[in-house]
Amino acid sequence: MTSVLLFDVMSTLVYDPIKREIPEYFGLSLEQLYERKHPTAWIDFERGNISEKTFFHLYFPNHSEPIDSGLRRVLFDSYRWLDGMESLLAELNDRDLEIHSLSNYPIWFEIIERKLKLSRFLQWTFVSCRTGFRKPDEQAYLHAISTLGVRAEDCLFVDDRPVNCEAAQKLGVESIVFEGADHLASKLSRRELLKSPR
Repeated sequence: MTSVLLFDVMSTLVYDPIKREIPEYFGLSLEQLYERKHPTAWIDFERGNISEKTFFHLYFPNHSEPIDSGLRRVLFDSYRWLDGMESLLAELNDRDLEIHSLSNYPIWFEIIERKLKLSRFLQWTFVSCRTGFRKPDEQAYLHAISTLGVRAEDCLFVDDRPVNCEAAQKLGVESIVFEGADHLASKLSRRELLKSPR
């Protein structure tokens, strides 16, 4: 029986500004932003291997002005709960379920917490910039299982990316591909983790 819920954060609980707001801040389209992408900077930033300052230097070496404070304001303004997910997480929390993050994200998760207070409902236990492990690397899941001292079959993982869910399932962690709050609520209700579907 499920005793631990593991939630991805970006595009599962929280809106990700990478598609619009971040490119707009730099005066680029999303395609242009990806075209200039440094081959390892984002991954290293998410793993906590490099600082925010180093990340920006690698990604935008010719940018003449400091960009960290301006972008942080854009991020703060852009982060928001996805429709229905705040109330769903609150209901799960009210049922005394153990809920943890399992997220690929850099230190910017602190901005999300400052604005949205996800810690009301979950623990920021497994964020890649802290653990050094990124999904779908199996170590991301094994580290979580080991740290929590539970079995793989005791966990339920929710993520918007099928590849991440498939990697978890290979290790025995039951997974749900996130397709919206109503779809997730229905899946959780069938597992008797919520009182009733919405």
